Amino acid sequence: MEQNWTQYFEGQLDDVLAELQLYVEMETPSQDKARIDALGEVIAARFAALGCTVEKIPQAVQGDQLRVTYGEGEEQILVLGHFDTVKDVGTLAVEPWRIEDGKAYGPGTYDMKSGIVFSYFALKAMIEQGVQPQKKLVFLWNTDEEIGSPSGSEPIVAEANKSALALVIEPCYGDGYLKTSRKGGGVFTVRAKGRAAHAGNEHKIGINAIAELAHQIVTIQGWTNYEAGTTLSVGKIIGGTTFNVVPEHAEMVVDVRVQTAAESERVTKLFAELKPVLPGAELHVSGEVDKFPMERTAGTERLYHHAVEQAKQEGFALKEIGVGGVSDGNVAALAGIPILDGLGPVGDGAHASHEHIVVNEIPRRIALLLRLFATL
Repeated sequence: MEQNWTQYFEGQLDDVLAELQLYVEMETPSQDKARIDALGEVIAARFAALGCTVEKIPQAVQGDQLRVTYGEGEEQILVLGHFDTVKDVGTLAVEPWRIEDGKAYGPGTYDMKSGIVFSYFALKAMIEQGVQPQKKLVFLWNTDEEIGSPSGSEPIVAEANKSALALVIEPCYGDGYLKTSRKGGGVFTVRAKGRAAHAGNEHKIGINAIAELAHQIVTIQGWTNYEAGTTLSVGKIIGGTTFNVVPEHAEMVVDVRVQTAAESERVTKLFAELKPVLPGAELHVSGEVDKFPMERTAGTERLYHHAVEQAKQEGFALKEIGVGGVSDGNVAALAGIPILDGLGPVGDGAHASHEHIVVNEIPRRIALLLRLFATL
């Protein structure tokens, strides 16, 4: 493709921003099905007007997911994103859509309504300019990513199992880094049971559940392995009733992040093998690593280098990074396919009041998407 697509989308920037404003001003918190479905109708109509096949995946509680297909062939590319946000209804009153100092602000601009808008304009340009994809494109727009994809995970895995690769249109990292790996993660709860006793008169017969947890905290924190990309953080502790009673109950909540499936298995096994330290104490462990790591595989490396070459033809350089946060890319990773994440906007402030995207970066991010859709 000889055309400079960045210049092409510079001429469409006003239309892109107008579309994004429409999406942002339709507030879509994850738990508000009606509002999510209302925006879903808009998105479905946009892609249907391009000649795509649009299928709603109905949900009883969460918003209906959208499966959008374009092109022919047995091989397919899965394109993932979501249009739910963490922001409550009413956020627009204090965080309105606005463009200031070259940045577009508003709830969902960065995470990640712009990614869906970018995908739409990339596909629209391909169709209008007669550029055909080499593989069928399947866009799966999720509606509950921000709460862990309870309804979205099943269709994502099902579609990933039919796909050659996946492109995730989450925002990039920093000033343009693509995400070639994401840690998996989960939460474990460790509960200790001891024996209550008067702290002054019967201290000797008490079994201090908080003291038991103190021993376990040192052990669990020690499982952290920075070289392997594994971290464990005891982030919350609850225990005891009042200061003069030996506490009978205590519990802690542990955040776990792992870079590889092997580390997930190691940590899970260690939790299962925990034993009490204090005589007479009991331990009860629950939880799991429920987000599979998105590992940087040889296939991911090839996919990344292909993206680097496509960006070079648009006159800019790409960089890569591994991150600790999770996305629906982690869900798709269960299928074992190459995944490239962070293909959305440049900006900052996910989940924060200063959420924004950088306006002058928009054209080349859409141009890169178009090139990937057309050449993979």
